[in-house]
Amino acid sequence: MKLVINKKQLTETPELWLRRTGYAYILDRASGQASFVRRLTRDFYPRFHLYWESEINQRTQEEKIIFNIHLDQKKPGYVGYNRHNAEYDGEAVEQEVERLRQLLLPDFFN
Repeated sequence: MKLVINKKQLTETPELWLRRTGYAYILDRASGQASFVRRLTRDFYPRFHLYWESEINQRTQEEKIIFNIHLDQKKPGYVGYNRHNAEYDGEAVEQEVERLRQLLLPDFFN
């Protein structure tokens, strides 16, 4: 599920904002791809897993931040198999997106 916001809704970098909302930075050693996770228990799984990217509207020059979030239920089950049991929508993901939305500055800029 995606959460698209106006960059002006953040008072800091997306990385710092995500840390304040309870997410931790992780780096996939195999791919080198950075992302953020928020554990739901003391264990590594289940956890919310989030990637973000920025995009500039060429017409308006406004910067948008796109958060792409899903719920990892468990780690990959097979050696060399990178896919895992994840939910890309559903009640838990919707509630997490709403929690993040409530932690943003109001969007006075649109």
